[in-house]
Amino acid sequence: MVVVVLTAVPAGLRGHLTRWLLEIAPGVYVGRVNKRIRDHLWGIIISMLTKGRAIMVSTARSEQGLEFRVHGHDWTPVDFEGMTLIRRPNADDVTGRHGPAKSNARKFREARRFK
Repeated sequence: MVVVVLTAVPAGLRGHLTRWLLEIAPGVYVGRVNKRIRDHLWGIIISMLTKGRAIMVSTARSEQGLEFRVHGHDWTPVDFEGMTLIRRPNADDVTGRHGPAKSNARKFREARRFK
């Protein structure tokens, strides 16, 4: 089983993927292809992707049973003692802020407290 999620990609790539996979939602493709076709599709995705993002999840012979491939995305797969986890970027890395992000409600509560 293969699941491919695409964001901001050219129409030609979307058309090419529909030859092998079913598009169940805009940018989400699902299908059952062998390893050779899966590797071929990933190569096409990488070559045609200019500024978009792509994530491929497929079955694998591991305890977790999944394999992740990511291209052009901030979230990256990391092997942690045999399990693949997805590492999200830190709030400091994305926004350049220091400390925890504050919601508007928290900002209003703090402003009332210091009056």
